[in-house]
Amino acid sequence: MTQLMSLIVPFYNEAAAIQVFADRMLPVLDAVPGTRWEILCVDDGSSDGTLLKLVALARGDARFKVIEFSRNFGKEAALTAGIDAARGEAVIPIDADLQDPPELIADMVREWRAGAEVVLARRIDRSTDGVLKRKTAQWFYRAHNKLSKTRIPENVGDFRLMDRKVVEALKALPERQRFMKGLFAWVGFRTVTLDYARAPRAAGETKFSGLALWNFALEGFTGFSTAPLKIWTYMGVAGALLTVAYTLFIVVHTLISGVSVPGYASLFVAVSFFGSVQLISVGLLGEYIGRIYVETKQRPTYIVRQIYELHRGE
Repeated sequence: MTQLMSLIVPFYNEAAAIQVFADRMLPVLDAVPGTRWEILCVDDGSSDGTLLKLVALARGDARFKVIEFSRNFGKEAALTAGIDAARGEAVIPIDADLQDPPELIADMVREWRAGAEVVLARRIDRSTDGVLKRKTAQWFYRAHNKLSKTRIPENVGDFRLMDRKVVEALKALPERQRFMKGLFAWVGFRTVTLDYARAPRAAGETKFSGLALWNFALEGFTGFSTAPLKIWTYMGVAGALLTVAYTLFIVVHTLISGVSVPGYASLFVAVSFFGSVQLISVGLLGEYIGRIYVETKQRPTYIVRQIYELHRGE
């Protein structure tokens, strides 16, 4: 018997990469023994010709299914939609840019059949990424894993294989603001890791700006740890103790030397420092309150405008 496998591919303005992706991916999938595939292409509100090219693929090959969003909801929503729609016994998310090698899929399936419930793909060579991107990613993983009880494997992206039971666990998670790397790690299950070298993009360019990556990292911190709130509590206590100590110093100095001529420097530094700390702490509280606000509205993570697929026998 052949096993149904699901491939999830988010697309956002990737028209230049679609044919390259299909030409490389399909022979790889055909070569995996004992499998049949559904390829779930999620169009995340693209504004170029991405949707038209995906629909053309779906009209010519019954393995392709295109899920069109009503607008751009973001990659995390696209991954969620793919997971919700996947019917396979195992599910593999992968990016359309082919920086993650499709050839690793056969090894993933082999590890899964050997008993692994999650097969991670870890990047041991990221030389194709810029120095700044590599460093900031390294800082994020280390900081996140120190602050959060949910440890995210370093240099592991969305490319992985997940057993059906893992997929069902992910579908049961109710939150609307979804940091998928954290959710993948949170559900756990028996895990095996495969290493690979990250390749350059096959076509197109990255859609993640520096600001988008910063917001993405902030989502990871606030979604899986309250440690930042505790840190500011400790800073407040430390500031209060320093203030008490400085007050005692001023009292003793006044008793010994009398009242000195007041200056602007110390007053300016004190007011600026503590004012900045208060603004940062209020902003941090706002991030958590904002998450609560979004969750209480219970809006759907995404809205599907239309689904395109060629049913077998058409």
